[in-house]
Amino acid sequence: MEELYTELLLRAPIEIENIFILGLSALLGFIFSFLILKGIKVLFKERVAASLFVKNLRSSVQIFFSVLALNIGLTFTNYTGVFAIRLHKVFYIVLIIAIANVLICVTGFIKEILYLKFDVNTKNNLAERKARTQIDFLQSISTIIIILVASSIALMTITRVRELGTSILASAGIAGIIIGLAAQKSIANLLAGFQIAFTQPIRIDDVVIVEKEWGRIEEITLTYVVVRIWDLRRLIIPISDFIEKPFQNWTRVNSDILGTVFIYCDYSVPLDLLRLELKKILETDGKAYWDGKVNLIQVTEASDRGVDLRVLISAADAGSAWDLRCIVREKLITYINTSFPGSLPKTRVICENVI
Repeated sequence: MEELYTELLLRAPIEIENIFILGLSALLGFIFSFLILKGIKVLFKERVAASLFVKNLRSSVQIFFSVLALNIGLTFTNYTGVFAIRLHKVFYIVLIIAIANVLICVTGFIKEILYLKFDVNTKNNLAERKARTQIDFLQSISTIIIILVASSIALMTITRVRELGTSILASAGIAGIIIGLAAQKSIANLLAGFQIAFTQPIRIDDVVIVEKEWGRIEEITLTYVVVRIWDLRRLIIPISDFIEKPFQNWTRVNSDILGTVFIYCDYSVPLDLLRLELKKILETDGKAYWDGKVNLIQVTEASDRGVDLRVLISAADAGSAWDLRCIVREKLITYINTSFPGSLPKTRVICENVI
């Protein structure tokens, strides 16, 4: 026991020196990364790309340079033997992870730069939504590839894992069948993701009706789609459902849409005056929503109780069409009620041979 204490006391200064070298190396790496990022921000302060670069890569670049400095600093320590070899391997694996983290953040940075070019907050944004859908998908695929490659390289540095990989490859026949059956659904979703990214039955910000719910496509991942419903709930749907099941896409070609309002009236309703009032409503109260293309009143049904009027109006997108329908319905009902109350629906009863 006394000999052990003596050995520890003798090695203490060496260990303190090693820890100091590693700590100093990490600190110098962090300072170096801080100066680089600060220089980029100062030199290109008027460019949006520079601020996005710093925002997306700050933490990953700082970690990378700190780990890189640790690997360099390790060569100046007094570690020897098996412990030194294992420590080198650990630091090397951490460096691989840090590089992968930087590359993933770079894909996020490129995505945000491209998002600036393709702004969906405009009318007739079909091309922009198409581009954003493909950008999202490619960024997801790139992230998966980076993780797989980095994991493979890191694991192959471990001798036992490398030997295990060789033995697994030797029995790949049975394992392949089992894994293939287990991953059938995941592969189907991944292939559906490829198909949606390039054939594009749906795109980011498309207006859809799916599972009897109206909403907008908010996010498309490799395995599922997020639909933002009108009441701000989120509907999560497997991506393969958009390939295998029917759904409505109101903005597949463009965002223009017809809105329908049904009004029920008596036979005495003056249709010509009602058409003039409709145009007046669209040009005043509905001016912010009407696109000026369609305004039409049709008699779609005539029964023993009265007539059914269908009002057709057009708008630039689904949200505007909904608001315009509400305005037209309210104003037409008010107009009929105040100007032609006798044209409201009524039931006629004729009594004959009354004693």
